[in-house]
Amino acid sequence: MSEAVDAGTTRAAVPALDGAQPHAHVGLLFGSDAEMLAGVVPFVEAGLLAGDLILVSCPPATVALITGALGDRAAEVAVDERICLIGTRVADATGVTAEWVQRARAARSGRLRLVTQVRFGTAPRSRREGLRYEAAVNPGLAGQPVSVLCLFDRRELPADVLGGVARTHPLLISGGAVRPSGEFGDQRDYVRRLPVPRESFEDAGPVFGVTDAESLAALRAALRAVMSERVSDPDLAEDLHFAASEIASNAFRHGARPVSAKVWVSDDRLVCAISDSGPGFDDPFTGFRPAHGDDLALGGMGLWLARKLWDHVDVLPRPGGVTVRLSTRLS
Repeated sequence: MSEAVDAGTTRAAVPALDGAQPHAHVGLLFGSDAEMLAGVVPFVEAGLLAGDLILVSCPPATVALITGALGDRAAEVAVDERICLIGTRVADATGVTAEWVQRARAARSGRLRLVTQVRFGTAPRSRREGLRYEAAVNPGLAGQPVSVLCLFDRRELPADVLGGVARTHPLLISGGAVRPSGEFGDQRDYVRRLPVPRESFEDAGPVFGVTDAESLAALRAALRAVMSERVSDPDLAEDLHFAASEIASNAFRHGARPVSAKVWVSDDRLVCAISDSGPGFDDPFTGFRPAHGDDLALGGMGLWLARKLWDHVDVLPRPGGVTVRLSTRLS
């Protein structure tokens, strides 16, 4: 983002969104810095006027453009890059968002107004994770006193991400106009239809497999052994084993035997799939937050912990059961 922008031109074009809405999730597609600022600045300034808590969660270059355009009022804007997946996984980012929503209750309006630009990464698995995150915002923040403006740069994002914007945002800003998205629909159905990327090294076969684990203790011990052997960083191996053990525990506790598991490993990635033969469940957003809220003593943390400790977690219903697929980088 290197083009020069006249901050005075950013006050036009896009009308500010109604701050009285209980919730809004808006996608802004842009092809220039000026087009981006023409959407962001009125959104921020309307929030400042209404007494909202304003938060920007974007890469540093975008933050610099926004604060530069705001001038003296930039001091009234908070910055926290964790929500846009810089140095965080989705489970952590959703937790950070919840913290800011709570902080906003002390603002004059009691509302949070968030500008964010998710880092989707270059790999299909990472782009899928970003799109799933955008979809999860809709049920996750529904009814909360927060409006989110998400930024999508046509100059750098691939077609699969740009194609998902209209499907994950009820409102869109494009070409200087705010309009409803005609493609927005059931977010769970949208996520279910996203293809699950398969790693090429899975074709070589698993380094570990069991089709009917005799007990939870036996499966935990086997997973510990293979991860300790295959993951060079002992702390990482322990974290991955801890989360996989929680998924195995769920399979035995809430599913039905046989419980099976497979592990695939390459030089820099690891995949673990744990399946059971129980009734399963079909909510792709399970585990984005603890199942029983912030009181962790109530349990329900298995999938949430997995999402915090592994890069990608997929709950895949199948005939006669469910598979939880865990995938992460090792370096």
